[in-house]
Amino acid sequence: MNPPADHLLHGLAANPALPAALLDRLVALVVERSTRPGPGDEPSSGWLATELAYRPDLDPGRARALAALGEPLAVLLAYRGRLAPADVDPVRQPYAAVALLDAGFGEPSTARLLAAHPEPAVRWKLASCPGLPADVEDALAADPDAGVTAEFALWAGPRAAARLARHPHAEVRYAAAGNEAVGPAALAALITGDALPPAASCRVCDGPAVPFTPHPYAAPDERELRPDASCGGAHASTVHETRQRALLNPSTPAELALAHAGGPATALRRALAGRTDLPAAACARFAADPDPAVRAAVAANPATGEPLVRALAADAHTEVRRAAARHPRLPLDLLPALAATTRAAPEPVPRLAAATEAELARLAAAPQAPVRRWVARVPTLPRELAQELAADPDASVARAVAPHPGLSQEVLHAMAARHGAQVHASVAANPAASGALLEVLAGHEPPVRKALSAVAVHPNATAAALLPCLADGRAGPSAAAHPALPAAVLADLLLGGDPALAEAAAANPSLPADLMAGLWRRRTR
Repeated sequence: MNPPADHLLHGLAANPALPAALLDRLVALVVERSTRPGPGDEPSSGWLATELAYRPDLDPGRARALAALGEPLAVLLAYRGRLAPADVDPVRQPYAAVALLDAGFGEPSTARLLAAHPEPAVRWKLASCPGLPADVEDALAADPDAGVTAEFALWAGPRAAARLARHPHAEVRYAAAGNEAVGPAALAALITGDALPPAASCRVCDGPAVPFTPHPYAAPDERELRPDASCGGAHASTVHETRQRALLNPSTPAELALAHAGGPATALRRALAGRTDLPAAACARFAADPDPAVRAAVAANPATGEPLVRALAADAHTEVRRAAARHPRLPLDLLPALAATTRAAPEPVPRLAAATEAELARLAAAPQAPVRRWVARVPTLPRELAQELAADPDASVARAVAPHPGLSQEVLHAMAARHGAQVHASVAANPAASGALLEVLAGHEPPVRKALSAVAVHPNATAAALLPCLADGRAGPSAAAHPALPAAVLADLLLGGDPALAEAAAANPSLPADLMAGLWRRRTR
């Protein structure tokens, strides 16, 4: 049984070698189906139109034809730079006009028009666009809908951000508390409440009842109210959340944040422990925190000095030791103990990436296989060291170094023969793996599924290497789309009963033009 024609048309729409005449026919087909849909045409035409919108050879005329089919498609085309401001009517397609502004292609006059749009959702989308004119920013800062102003407060620059931190609505202040452009003085006011007039309203007291009791079937809001949200007139819940958010803002001075970091709020301590401007005393305090996530944050922090790193590298909790291994100035003498006690090696280990060749050579000769495995993962490993580690008797070390581009074909063949299926996927991922080697890996019995997936996308794969991949459900579509697949095989896949393989074959850039034309003739409405 032949696969449905739409699978084949979708493949054609994604084919980078599609002739211009067939591209025009596909665009015309989508337009025809959208204006005069038949049974089931609407969803399939939408997918086909979306596929066409992603084509790099979509010229302005084709883009305009697709954009006219609906605003979601126009939004996609606007973000991809396929539409000009003159192509979009901001009255008829306001979200597409916002998308142009968001992507940097819009006009100031359009922003002014949209800032007065009657739908708050349009103004809400506009509020996050960069480079808005000053008068538009002022309009958004004074928008009658607090949700619009709150969205603008998240993205506003220094000119408006500090002013929004003093907005009468507590939700706007909450949004401004997360904006790094707000500035230290305004953030300090949000944290301490000093010199800050009380908020006039919040999302809780905007609701139907104060104190607030959430309805169990209430629809989710853009920012859901917490179950314990309350407002007795002082907007307590939002004020507390605003304070916590301001404490986490990187623009808040470290000393101010640390002064308010006590108490049971572990999420706050975790975030503060990762700040790179921490003083030594704060690092020591966080290193002794009872929460392992806090200790892990400070263990990886570049601000943490060597004595604390050494102590944290011996922490009882695996997460903390794993974080210590990510410290950029990790003393190399700690690596053997960390590698032995940390099950999942960090990838990459920053200190190893910065190590000298002599340091790497010394560690590559370590008696512990985990240490050699960590060294083998260094992407800048010298070729000579990579060759040595490729001959390592431990399969995990060989697997780690197998993708290194400096390994010769002889070394890669020897690795595959020595360790078998344990290293096949990593060897197949090596960018220098030859077609002959990939054929050996793909033909292994029983099949190594991860190796087949790597072979299916390898640029050096031959037809003989790709054929076994076609039988694998995960690797098959990638192999069917590989340009090394012969035309005869592609023709069989197009007629086969597997829609995924047929669609991938239709998208194959090596598909002959006559087969593409044949697919078009077989299309169904």
